Amino acid sequence: MRLRPPGSLTEPQKTRFSALAWLASLSLLTLSACATTGPVAHQQTQATRASAPMDPGSAYGLFLAGQAAAHQGHGDAASDYFGRAAASDIDADGRFLNARAFTAALFAGDVRQAAALAPIDPAVDPGLRRFSALVRGVEALAEGQGKRAQALLTGPDADQAHEAASALLAPLAAAAAGDANGSIAHPIIADSPVSQFFANLDQGEMFERARRYDEAETAYRALIAKGDPGGLASLKLGEMLERRGRGAEAVAIYDGGLRLDSDSSDLKAARERAAAHKAPPHPPTINEDAAAALMAPASQLAAQKQGEAALAYLRLALRLDPQRDEAWEMVGDILQDTNDIDGARAAFAAVRPSADQYATARDKLAWSYQKAGDKDAALKIARETYATAPNDPSVAVTLADLLRAGEHYDESAHILDGIIATMGDQGDWRLLYMRAVDFEETNRWPDAERDLQTALKRQPDEPELLNFLGYSWIDRGEHVKEGLSMVQKAVDLQPDSGAMIDSLGWGYYRLGDFVKAVEKLENAVELEPSDPDVNNHLGDAYWRVGRKIEAQYQWRRVLTLEPSPKLKTEIEDKLKNGVISAAAPAAIAAQSAPTVQ
Repeated sequence: MRLRPPGSLTEPQKTRFSALAWLASLSLLTLSACATTGPVAHQQTQATRASAPMDPGSAYGLFLAGQAAAHQGHGDAASDYFGRAAASDIDADGRFLNARAFTAALFAGDVRQAAALAPIDPAVDPGLRRFSALVRGVEALAEGQGKRAQALLTGPDADQAHEAASALLAPLAAAAAGDANGSIAHPIIADSPVSQFFANLDQGEMFERARRYDEAETAYRALIAKGDPGGLASLKLGEMLERRGRGAEAVAIYDGGLRLDSDSSDLKAARERAAAHKAPPHPPTINEDAAAALMAPASQLAAQKQGEAALAYLRLALRLDPQRDEAWEMVGDILQDTNDIDGARAAFAAVRPSADQYATARDKLAWSYQKAGDKDAALKIARETYATAPNDPSVAVTLADLLRAGEHYDESAHILDGIIATMGDQGDWRLLYMRAVDFEETNRWPDAERDLQTALKRQPDEPELLNFLGYSWIDRGEHVKEGLSMVQKAVDLQPDSGAMIDSLGWGYYRLGDFVKAVEKLENAVELEPSDPDVNNHLGDAYWRVGRKIEAQYQWRRVLTLEPSPKLKTEIEDKLKNGVISAAAPAAIAAQSAPTVQ
């Protein structure tokens, strides 16, 4: 059985978190009162929700509607229901409903509403109250209320669970408040090396903002001397040097960063700009710096699979800087994981065409429609993205893969032609694999065979290549013994692959060893019970060894597994007539004596 092309080049992966995430494993920033197994705490059972009254005029009815919306992945609706529930409740449950409304508004991205609902009652859970202080501080910063932001971010609630975030934001709030001394304070963040790195990075920016350039340079160079993961300090120092008219020194800094990270597109672009004496970027605003600071804890939490806590920080970052493209992509990933598909799509669509994340976000947007069965919408998005970025290989590969999924094989192969020609001998073997699928589906077997053989020269021990070419030879009656050896090697390399064991069993079948075929194909069906091709092959093998009732059972099962129209027709014929053709072409039969049926 031939597998679909490997997904790592076709279906987009999760956002890659900051290169700084490896610095430490942190026990930080948990939303102790907000983190739940779903968007809202205290989830009720389906039976309870079904039996509960749904009076739209009652706080409880609105609360239940909010719960249902949250369970269904409709974050905006949940926020609306919880907010209305909190506003309408006047009894002892008001505190609980207000907390639910606060978290729902935050997760939905309405930070202004979340700040208005933020719990401040001393009786509220301390963890929730502290987090509400952070949210209110961010909202004040976003509204240009520097002094209020500084008071909230340095007040008595700005500690413990959210100490790192508050510490990162406090100097920026001080700058917004006009507190020069507070703006250059150097926070020490215990037990959080990643956040400490960002605090040190931010201090360089704060020194530059205060026009203390020598101290800014010293701060950046100290980070570079320690390794500068991700090249972030090199970028910041180089940009400052460019703004100071020291372009040649900036180029040297960028070169040093590239020696450590030769694939950094940011460093490459910065070096090209500085070498060409183009205008350097403007210094980031206070709010842009604050949003960047919040990305550190957000990335760490996402890497630790604390999706809700990460989402909260990302929403705060986007309140400060709505054009933070990497934040939008991460929000999309998290919402997709929680089944808020509409929210995820909106987040992916918010990434700007000029952003580095644009192609990946658009790929994810297209795949969200593909997974939902809307192939036309997926293909439309992929075509639009390709028209915008025709030279981006990842965009072209996504378009080719979606074209293939829609059975537009010739067009898919044409798109891959360009990528493969551009990459030459350095191209990924999976591109050749994908084009081989297109060629095979359009009856261009010699071209498919050539691509598979070329790919195997580059990756001789790749199980999927061995299986594809070996199975194809077996199924076509060409080089069957050699194909069987290739498939056996694939199985040895990947012994738990039902698809590859199916290929092996089919090889024995084509050589006439039906008993051995049954043994292997039964194993394959155990591993791939829902695959129509595997079940079909086992049915054929059962028929050949005289187990005809079991053969008919397998074929009937194939009809329940959404077979292709061609396979469905074949199965219907077998149910009427059995296997009436020869087990294998004469050329194959000559390679091995048939077993007794």
